[in-house]
Amino acid sequence: MSTNTKRHAAGREALAVPDGETGPVEAPTSPDAPVRARRRRLPEITYSVLVFIGLLVVWQAVVEILDVSDILVPAPTAVAASLVEGFQDGSLVTHSLVTLKEILIGFGIAVGSALVSAVLITQFRTVERVLFPLLILTQTIPKVAMAPLLIVWFGIGISSKVLTVALIAFFPLLINAILGFRSAAYEQVEMLRSFGASRMQVMRHLQIPSALPHIFAGLEVAVILSVTGAVVAEFVGSSEGLGYLIQATNFTLDVARTFAVIVVLSAVGIALHAVVVQLGKWLVFWTSTPNQTAGEV
Repeated sequence: MSTNTKRHAAGREALAVPDGETGPVEAPTSPDAPVRARRRRLPEITYSVLVFIGLLVVWQAVVEILDVSDILVPAPTAVAASLVEGFQDGSLVTHSLVTLKEILIGFGIAVGSALVSAVLITQFRTVERVLFPLLILTQTIPKVAMAPLLIVWFGIGISSKVLTVALIAFFPLLINAILGFRSAAYEQVEMLRSFGASRMQVMRHLQIPSALPHIFAGLEVAVILSVTGAVVAEFVGSSEGLGYLIQATNFTLDVARTFAVIVVLSAVGIALHAVVVQLGKWLVFWTSTPNQTAGEV
């Protein structure tokens, strides 16, 4: 027996399991494997928070070194103080609730109308030929230009703000919903129909599950646009809300309070977006997110 043959035989004997059983052979682990595991467990948002804190530190240093006036750019500490003061006197809470109410009602109207329109367009060819071109035509009109007309027609109350939010959030969700309903494979649809499934059964068991990832992608975009729509409508004409508060603080040159209102608006947008993302993870649990896919590589 040659030397190489003896070596291979010895290797097989070393890997053999007693009593004729076989077992997996553990691959050698890399020395930096524990480090990679800890990095993988570390939330990605941690890095964003660290970068954000670093930017605040740089902002504070630049304002103090260059002695920038608070009327131009207030320091982060001044913004934080104004933010605390606004919550203590209740002004930020009151106006935030008004804007949040406008966002939620308008967003709900946009979701309902967009999903119903998407179902009608994808299920009935006649509706698609008649309705879809009209919807495209309405989207060519800038919503900012429509806001003053809505104020004239419906007044400076909540109705004009809700309609502005609904108009801005409607179209992105509609397009994603249509794309989602049409993403179901043609072969699968025909197979279900060949087994006698009705139009409603095909939609319930195939088209809706296929559309949910696209719908939630549209919801993530629409909920952010809803915040923008509410603020734009309040800019045009209102007596309350965060948009109104921004205009009021600009008039009095209280720039620190203006920044504080912007912080609150950002927090509202982030919170609403996080809620939509979490709902998507619960309801569309069979799809892998980019973060999960990257972690598995």
